Amino acid sequence: MSNVVRVEHKEGDLFEIAIRGHRVHVDQPVEDGGSDAAPTPTELFVASLASCVAHYTRRFLARHDLPTEGLSVVATFAMADRPARVGQVSVSVTVPREVPEERRGALLAVASHCTVHNSLDQPPEVSIEIAA
Repeated sequence: MSNVVRVEHKEGDLFEIAIRGHRVHVDQPVEDGGSDAAPTPTELFVASLASCVAHYTRRFLARHDLPTEGLSVVATFAMADRPARVGQVSVSVTVPREVPEERRGALLAVASHCTVHNSLDQPPEVSIEIAA
């Protein structure tokens, strides 16, 4: 594999994630023992889906010479019990009014097949090991 993400412990429940030349942090809310200095990994998971949908939507609009001003995506999620996981996600895409009704079906099809959504529909094989 050539894509690498490195996570390093900083303090308490705060971790720094290195992705290429970027740095992102995760933490836990105060009520869960963290310092609430950053979003939770679960929130970033949902944000990853929402931002991927936004990316695919913007690319569709640009490819069809449609306006992108006012494009936004909102995701809400609910947790499920045992095992602990995200049980439900709803994603709402707001597009500019100028986007014709006849283009919205194709737009929805493209947005619904972003890389992150495809990865949820056909989950990757995941292996976890203790490094030597």
